[in-house]
Amino acid sequence: MTKYGFAINLHRCIGCRTCSISCKMENNVADGTMRIRVLNDDEALVYDVPTGSYPNLAMTWTPVPCQHCDNPPCVEACPTGASTKQDNGLVLIEAEECIGCESCVKACPYDARSINPDTNIADKCTMCEHRLLNGEQTTLCQLSCPGRAIVAGDLDDPESGIAKIIAENETVRLLEESGTGPNVYYWNSVRQ
Repeated sequence: MTKYGFAINLHRCIGCRTCSISCKMENNVADGTMRIRVLNDDEALVYDVPTGSYPNLAMTWTPVPCQHCDNPPCVEACPTGASTKQDNGLVLIEAEECIGCESCVKACPYDARSINPDTNIADKCTMCEHRLLNGEQTTLCQLSCPGRAIVAGDLDDPESGIAKIIAENETVRLLEESGTGPNVYYWNSVRQ
């Protein structure tokens, strides 16, 4: 069975936010909201703020889309059933069922949801479900990333690029200890 997820190479991310902008364009994301945030080491959206002490400075970023959790707290928190966990692993929002109550936004420990100010409906990363179901095999954030830091794909297919990355590298998942079962794996192609 197909189970979609992301593998994000933190060494290759240059903090350019092309993933955020391309997602906004592909999915008509409202001004003032993002479906994928790119955070610095202080977990802020601020650009060009190195960490460390001179001369040992570093600049790293962490792209944070919806984690498409195995146990998504947003789904449980939704009073109308608008937030759903699909058989293919995607966590989605049924817009016609959403009442904009923000319960799912507050329940997400990854701060990966927002309310669209134009529609008053919850919004989040869909992993470009429309592209995946159309056979395009990639999300627009993956396609547009200049550093090729993002890989999307089928976690259950051992021959997929994402499954090979996870099998061959040490990965971490955000807030893994919380029991949400996030399906975004972070790794670093350069050992430090």
